[in-house]
Amino acid sequence: MEVLEKKRRVFVLGGGISKFAAERTDGNMRDWINEAVLEALEDSGTRIEDIEHSTTSYFSDHFDKQLKAGAIFHDNIGMCPKPNVRVEGGGGTGGLAIRNAYAYIMSGLCDSMIIFGAENMGRQVPSDVAQQFIALASDTDWEVQVAGFYIAYYAMMMVSHMEKYGTKEEQFAMVSVKNHRNAMYNPKAHYPMDITVEDVMNSKMITYPYKLLDNCLLSDGAACLIFATEEWAKKHSATWEKKPTIELTGTGCGTDFMRMADRPFPYPGITHFRGKREASAQAYKMAGVKDPLKDFDCFEVHDAYSGVELVSYEDLGFCKPGESGKLMEQGVFDLGGELPTNTSGGLIGFGHPVGATGIAQGVEVLRQLRQEAHPKRQVELNAKRGGMDSHGGTGTFCVINIFERRD
Repeated sequence: MEVLEKKRRVFVLGGGISKFAAERTDGNMRDWINEAVLEALEDSGTRIEDIEHSTTSYFSDHFDKQLKAGAIFHDNIGMCPKPNVRVEGGGGTGGLAIRNAYAYIMSGLCDSMIIFGAENMGRQVPSDVAQQFIALASDTDWEVQVAGFYIAYYAMMMVSHMEKYGTKEEQFAMVSVKNHRNAMYNPKAHYPMDITVEDVMNSKMITYPYKLLDNCLLSDGAACLIFATEEWAKKHSATWEKKPTIELTGTGCGTDFMRMADRPFPYPGITHFRGKREASAQAYKMAGVKDPLKDFDCFEVHDAYSGVELVSYEDLGFCKPGESGKLMEQGVFDLGGELPTNTSGGLIGFGHPVGATGIAQGVEVLRQLRQEAHPKRQVELNAKRGGMDSHGGTGTFCVINIFERRD
């Protein structure tokens, strides 16, 4: 490893994503991780034998019926006997893996790291059993006993937001329309669709106010990113001088009480994501972000439910509380708008194989800043800064990561 004589910097060398799908019958998590890793190695121009450390990202041992799967994946891609660590933060697991790579490289524990994540959610168990597994990420002593399923929590949050600010169901239906539409130009996406607000409003009611098309689906899939110092990249990356240089410039993490009833009133109560506000404040300070709406050129936002995206806009500082619905109507967050969000399709359109999701968000930002996205979902040509928001639980664990292109 290099001598720590100057401030270290962390760069993203490449990324890869497997196909996301409702039920992949072609292999298992090992195979999908291999897909993502091979794509990332080619993209970064690196060799697996040169990379010094790995991080495994997956949410649940239940779905794949395998404990200590991280060691298996690390072995399977050819990393033994080098070090590996597994991270887990619910829906924020992938974002945490990126933060972990930043921390390890900045500390000098390694000069390069490959992170890979996956989830096997669509093919092993029926949907009702899957929802029970996910509910175990609630407080099992207090919440699961009273039917603690996540859609119920998020429905309560959105009803509270509607009552407090006058947010309309049609406004968060627009999030679903936007994200499904963006997914149509993402060949790896699980759920691309050309739909209207009326289609969302007329879809089956699941838990008021959320209809079927307001929700993300259970997905199978994997994603991978490779990080390194500049010095390591110059020695080991065949593409370092050939592609735009992308740096990880900011990261933040925030938390909130597990039980929604314990959250202080009036803020955040059950209406907002206090942990997301804390995480973004940390990341923005590191990256020098002063005006989030103007300082970012693209942003991947956690949208497990359509209303979550609107609330996230507010707690990420893109607008004041209660303004997100109106800005959504104005097209601020559409492609061609002031701040395009979820150009990948988001969790709703791209998919949500939990351990892969945050990493896939990072790959999307990488592609956008390099101008490598599909032309119909590519942001403006001078995009310099992109961010991603990855959270677990009902915002109980939030991670924000910021990437910048260095010309």
